Amino acid sequence: MDRKLYTAFITLLKRELVPAMGCTEPIAVAYAAALAARQLGALPERVDVCVSANIIKNVKSVVVPNTDGLVGLPAAAAVGVIAGRPERELLVISEVSDEQKARVARYLNEAEFTVRESDSGAVFDICITLHAGEHTASCRIAEDHTNVVSIQKDGVTLFNRETDGKQAQTSDERTLLSVERIVEFANTLDVADVKEIFDRQISCNMAIAEEGLAHPYGARIGQVLLQSTPSPDVVTRAKAYAAAASDARMGGCEKSVVINSGSGNQGITASVPVIVYARELKTDDETLYRALAVSNLITLHLKSGIGPLSAYCGVISAGCGAAAGIAYLYGGRLNEIAHTVVNALAINSGVICDGAKASCAAKIASAVESGILGMRMFQNGSQFYDGDGIVKKGVENTIRSVNRLAGVGMRKTDAEIIKIMLS
Repeated sequence: MDRKLYTAFITLLKRELVPAMGCTEPIAVAYAAALAARQLGALPERVDVCVSANIIKNVKSVVVPNTDGLVGLPAAAAVGVIAGRPERELLVISEVSDEQKARVARYLNEAEFTVRESDSGAVFDICITLHAGEHTASCRIAEDHTNVVSIQKDGVTLFNRETDGKQAQTSDERTLLSVERIVEFANTLDVADVKEIFDRQISCNMAIAEEGLAHPYGARIGQVLLQSTPSPDVVTRAKAYAAAASDARMGGCEKSVVINSGSGNQGITASVPVIVYARELKTDDETLYRALAVSNLITLHLKSGIGPLSAYCGVISAGCGAAAGIAYLYGGRLNEIAHTVVNALAINSGVICDGAKASCAAKIASAVESGILGMRMFQNGSQFYDGDGIVKKGVENTIRSVNRLAGVGMRKTDAEIIKIMLS
């Protein structure tokens, strides 16, 4: 494989597969609040939260970790102010003492919190403004979860980065992705280059899956899947472990997850089913790393044309990625993986995102199942063809169809979802 291309893919994996605690939208709110609080240097009496509608959607119903079960934008901002460590970015509230948790609860009652929808027109936009006496400090994050575009204190701009307010621009590395190149990368991969990345993903994401199976988080989707099947096969276990990790994460579990495309649920879905299958098949570590390279990069590829937030459920893309990784474990290469992706996209594309909450775990189970069905279809001589709905000739053309569906066609759907949720 071309060395520049190989290096670009390694760079992409290192940048995208990072740990985060909690749902990444409230965590981004806490991160912005922590950055503003560091500049203010005093406990604010008023906290103004101005965010885009998609942030409201994804923070409304999910538990913020390290808050003793609190939900919502004020809770996310409050814990960022009281206990945030902004140098840790998406782990900003991973170290909160019991005393700080109690302070957060008191602070929510003592300070004034205002929440309003941003009128910037941006899909991903967070601005936190803190007031203490005559002093103010603010931080704005736009386009993705850690993209700080402005920090101000008392009206003076301390940091500024130009932004057009749109979704995060596709990185140079992402524009190089294709299914063919991803498979070539996996085949030629020096596993020493990704061992640390994937060992962390395996350790973190399987640990939170075990946590979700051991305790009654959320709707207990992972537990229900295992308990309702007398002798769970590998498909059921792949779904259950991935769902259980989301059960725990959406329920405020204080374990970190290695994310993909800015999302913990997508990071879980792209990795946990592949790991479960690898253990079932007794796959060696080297093959597992190559399969995880396939699953994670295909997930990133599918998400690149959609953006971090939309009406299209992101775990559908990750379920396709997981199925591609599982196909690799079975010895499948470009032909098998390309058809698996097309089949999986044909089955489940169009599932809506109605915010982060307990039902995300059920959508993960569905995404994994449709991905595995897409793989099994091709293994058994069956497939979807050009002209079958949104399916086009060739995997890349089908991916572009889905990008158009999610990025353009579902914009009005997104607006209606938000109206329904807030009515």
